[in-house]
Amino acid sequence: MVEGAGFRPALGDRRGHRLYYLKPVAQDRRTDPWSALLDAGREDGRLVREAREGPGRATLVKPPAELHPDVLAALARQEIEHLYSHQADAVHSAWKGPTIITTGTASGKSMCFNLPTLDVLCRDARARALYLYPTKALAHDQARALAAFGLSKRVRPAIYDGDTPRETRAQIRRTANVVLTNPDMLHVGILPNHPAWADLFANLAIVVIDEAHVYRGVFGSHVANVLRRLRRIAAAYGTEPRLLLTSATIANPVELAERLTGLENVQLIAQDGSPAPDRRMSVWNPPLTDEALGARRSALAEAAELLAELVREGARAICFMKSRKGVEVLSRLVKQALEDSHPELADRIAPYRAGYTPQQRRELEGRLTRGELRAVITTDALELGIDIGELDAAVVVTFPGTVASLRQMWGRAGRRGRGLAMYVAGEDALDQFFCRHPEDFLERPVEAAILDHESPLIFRQHLLCAAHEGPLWGGDGEFLGPRWEADAEVLLSAGELRRRPAHAAGEEEDQLPESAGRGGLTSSTYVPRRPGSYPAAEVSLRSASPESFAIVDVSSGELLGATEATRAHSTVHEGAVYLHLGRSYEVRELDLDRRRALVSPFEDDWYTQPKRQTDTEIVRLLDSRQTLGVTLSFGEVSVTETVLAYQRRRLSDHAPVDLVPLELPPTSFSTQALWFELDAEELEESLPLDALLGSLHATEHAQIAVLPLIAMCDRWDIGGLSTNYHPQTGAPTIFIYDGHPGGIGISRTAFARFEELCEDAQRLIAECPCASGCPSCVQSPKCGNLNEPLSKNGAVALLERMLQAAAEPAVPAGL
Repeated sequence: MVEGAGFRPALGDRRGHRLYYLKPVAQDRRTDPWSALLDAGREDGRLVREAREGPGRATLVKPPAELHPDVLAALARQEIEHLYSHQADAVHSAWKGPTIITTGTASGKSMCFNLPTLDVLCRDARARALYLYPTKALAHDQARALAAFGLSKRVRPAIYDGDTPRETRAQIRRTANVVLTNPDMLHVGILPNHPAWADLFANLAIVVIDEAHVYRGVFGSHVANVLRRLRRIAAAYGTEPRLLLTSATIANPVELAERLTGLENVQLIAQDGSPAPDRRMSVWNPPLTDEALGARRSALAEAAELLAELVREGARAICFMKSRKGVEVLSRLVKQALEDSHPELADRIAPYRAGYTPQQRRELEGRLTRGELRAVITTDALELGIDIGELDAAVVVTFPGTVASLRQMWGRAGRRGRGLAMYVAGEDALDQFFCRHPEDFLERPVEAAILDHESPLIFRQHLLCAAHEGPLWGGDGEFLGPRWEADAEVLLSAGELRRRPAHAAGEEEDQLPESAGRGGLTSSTYVPRRPGSYPAAEVSLRSASPESFAIVDVSSGELLGATEATRAHSTVHEGAVYLHLGRSYEVRELDLDRRRALVSPFEDDWYTQPKRQTDTEIVRLLDSRQTLGVTLSFGEVSVTETVLAYQRRRLSDHAPVDLVPLELPPTSFSTQALWFELDAEELEESLPLDALLGSLHATEHAQIAVLPLIAMCDRWDIGGLSTNYHPQTGAPTIFIYDGHPGGIGISRTAFARFEELCEDAQRLIAECPCASGCPSCVQSPKCGNLNEPLSKNGAVALLERMLQAAAEPAVPAGL
């Protein structure tokens, strides 16, 4: 395509394919299944921006000649004469050391780790490999891919997860040389029972960590510790496996790989040699229904109309939704839209989400790969690299949380050469921010994945698990980090560990073999105080705190799950409407003594929002600087919350129904936070007290709303507090803190990029067309004060004053 008037190359495209932004007119008159739909969107203004990516040619090379002859023969049997250049680069890199591959969706990343794995297995009959996947569907997909090589005499893959029948597990441990599992099973089923897996660990040559970008935040911080424990156990059996990772495009792939694994000098393969389809990208905003309130047509209704039209016109489509309930509702709406005019197509629409039985999941995946379905509506279960055949269109309903996830989902479109990638905005602040700045949205760099394996509560839980797997000793710093002993001393004081003298023999808790470097320990070690315990079973990889409340459905007796103790009062208080896997439940009782919430299925048309009182205490200042005319600080804080009441609101229009008082004790947790202090005298001159409180509060909301733009997190991972006077700072202060005990690095990132955070927050509010604040700018769905008071104009003025201070010349210290 020739650049000319109306076209400009995009910024920051790592793949080497050129991306062009088009004028809002029909530049390309070729007819696609979506042509009429996009024409209609241009005419009525719902299509706010278009872009085109590709097409791009593949860069092909011969498979590395050094591969084992059987592997080369297997490629030939599959009629694979060439590899994409990045696949060959990845093979060579894997032979040298740990590697992360970050090429695009559908670029054949699996081949990047399958080839070096098969090469090792063909050369060494005793070698073993371990593949880690975040979902069961991915593991099954990869098992099929390995079987396709036809190397059954040398390669014996087996899936080992919660669905694996117990009677086959012993056989898998004995015979499988590629074990496909997930971090949860590795954490709770394999590492604590490593003697039963001795053959695997004694011959472990390769560990594959697929979709590594999923491992961020709390989950990533846990998985980083699980991988350190894995390396520690492997070393005890005398092996040092090569770690290979794949990831969607993120801002910090090497940093993520090194933080996840604890290794240094991880090599990056990012130059994509696969072909890029001719993909049309569209940003679609449902029409306003009430301009003053900023209300828009439901994104669900809009998406149902779009999907039905795409299916009628012959497109094969995938649609991504955040919630399981949304998946079911949208599936039903699309089927209803098709039943009158095209009833034969209605049966070819299917939802795919969590909660299916293994048999149901396999059946749906089979229909997808065979092309029997015309549209599938899914949660992020299919965001990842499962091969589901050729798709024409990918529709994402509301912002999925990160630009990286959006691009991963959009990458599903165009498997047949041409495709449509569509984003349907909701009324949330970020959605409307992107609709007002579609160029910024489409060009925006992907976010950095954040995790902190040394987050104190998380790290100590895994330190206890590691001690159960084998005594902790001085040499463990190589795996657990140089500061592990300080945390071991904390566990010692808490009565969780005990110190064992050097050369103590006959201790049954020492399960590790005496391999090189461990035999004949000459210093004291740390061992569990209760050797018969099973600490891994008490550690959820999705929770930062070991203390939790069970959630029990009283209608069936089923244990639905658990929630962190620090969140229980606000999420499962008596009367709360609780959402689990897309289904609604009403909390009948919160039993504080037994640490459980009793719930029952709920069908009414309202939801609940807690009213909380929050206090913060600064515990330790870690960093501070002057910027934007404020004093900005970062450190450790203690957050105390008291749930005072809850408000019921109608689902249809979010109008309040009533306010129900509660009597609950306060809860506290320690975490990390940034806070900034403003000049009280300057603010009081321009703002009366009520306006000051509303301005600070609205500023806090806007900053939390846009924080996911610079850190891969959800606004529910972040908390905030604004006050006209804080007793420790003596000034008006806004706090933004990690919502998980101990912190996971979110507020640290916000501290480092505070100026960017303020710029985005100011744009979010100032450009919203509402009169006095709405869900698209300063109102928050999680506000503990029920969005009172809020001053949109005051927040704009406050942020503009701060940004203006950045443009003024600095005054030298001492003048």
